[in-house]
Amino acid sequence: MAFSPGDHVLVEAESTDRPGRRGVVEEVVRGDPHPRYRIRWDDGHESIYTPAAGAMTLAAPAARST
Repeated sequence: MAFSPGDHVLVEAESTDRPGRRGVVEEVVRGDPHPRYRIRWDDGHESIYTPAAGAMTLAAPAARST
């Protein structure tokens, strides 16, 4: 599945010891067939992420606390 800037995503952890991560796609660095995305994670960090098959899915925007 291809993602676009502004998409909210959920990424599964590679280990069962850690929870998955949520973030927002900021930029498509490289498209298919081997995509790379710049993602701003909910903890404020950014990274370039290359998803494994099925590891990244669309997610609803995180609820904001008031």
